[in-house]
Amino acid sequence: MPDLRVLIFPLLAAVIAVSAPPAAFAQDNPFAPVVRVNDRVVTQYEVNQRILFLELLRAPGNIQEEALDRLIEERLQLQAADQFGVTVSDEQIEAGIDEFAGRADLTGEQFLELLGRGGVDPETMRDFVRAGVAWRNIVQGRFGPRAQVGEAEIDRALELASSTGGARVLISEIFLPANTPAAQAAAQRRAAEISQITTIPAFAAAARRYSAAPSRGRGGRQDWIPVGNLPPAVRAQVLTLAPGEVTDPIPVPNAIALFQLRAIEETGAAGAEAISIEFARFFIPGGRTEGTLAEARKIAAEVDTCDDLYGVAKGLPEERLLRDVLPVEEISGDIAVELAKLDEGEVSTALTTGDGQALVFLMLCGRTLAISEDVDREVVRQNLINQRLQSYAQGYLSELRADAIIRYQ
Repeated sequence: MPDLRVLIFPLLAAVIAVSAPPAAFAQDNPFAPVVRVNDRVVTQYEVNQRILFLELLRAPGNIQEEALDRLIEERLQLQAADQFGVTVSDEQIEAGIDEFAGRADLTGEQFLELLGRGGVDPETMRDFVRAGVAWRNIVQGRFGPRAQVGEAEIDRALELASSTGGARVLISEIFLPANTPAAQAAAQRRAAEISQITTIPAFAAAARRYSAAPSRGRGGRQDWIPVGNLPPAVRAQVLTLAPGEVTDPIPVPNAIALFQLRAIEETGAAGAEAISIEFARFFIPGGRTEGTLAEARKIAAEVDTCDDLYGVAKGLPEERLLRDVLPVEEISGDIAVELAKLDEGEVSTALTTGDGQALVFLMLCGRTLAISEDVDREVVRQNLINQRLQSYAQGYLSELRADAIIRYQ
């Protein structure tokens, strides 16, 4: 799920347009449990509130599934906070709300008032911030020492991403299915084994045997990819690998990903890191089948740019075509990995929606690159640390979820 702070301006536009709160969701008991996460419950009222919150933020995807999934994760985060004795004060919560509001030049009080006009109780926002602050403190305390970056790693990152020379890498990929708690637990165990592989043939064999990605038939092998195209979480690890070595497991939606470095090559051409990406997704109902893949090939033959997709989607429901411009770090991991392989106007059909009901026709519209003449080593260090912390946090949350007892009511 993307960082909701980047969606504040659409939220404000939506809220201001609302003359009355949306109709309440129908239920006999709004405080009845919807799901139990270990010894904690998520109520129908909380789900309804989070749905309203996400709708006002114009969050993409299946809002109801996203609301419940996020609330389950927050229960796990707060349980971890209890385990480690991490508490969040009222002052920290208010500071978090002020940070949100400041992105739109508002005070926290003004921001909560606008949420209220959209039907969202201020306590919903406070709960959201409380879990986020607690989780950030846990991640810093638990993984901060492991995420430190040495001078040699900074030198290598600067060398590979400098504006005076570029680099590209040959990597192989494995995506282990993790769309249920049982599958997630199995994927974590398998990923721990695969991450210890040190030879290219062994990784290729594992990809053919275990990977759920279309690349499994070729042993997970990918063509040359510019280093600057890689998602931050992947790039931060790949830059520290020697050929044959494998990244730590990287959680992505409904899967755990691992990447092996096969080769690295200096290109001599100017290179730069992508800071934002514009991309389009056209959803073809029916999941991944020969029929949907044939339709995707037909569409690919008809379109050259993202603008052409509007003609394909003409007369169809609006949600069949989504077009986004997002900071690289806010793009979902599986989508980011596929976009890294594409040039402008190219297409990937490797993904399906989270429920598997539609094939995703993913098209790269363009990248915004950052080229800096004067690079601050401390900025590079902090970026690498943040990327590693994010990877560790995602992995730890996946562990908590796999170990949890989650019962839907």
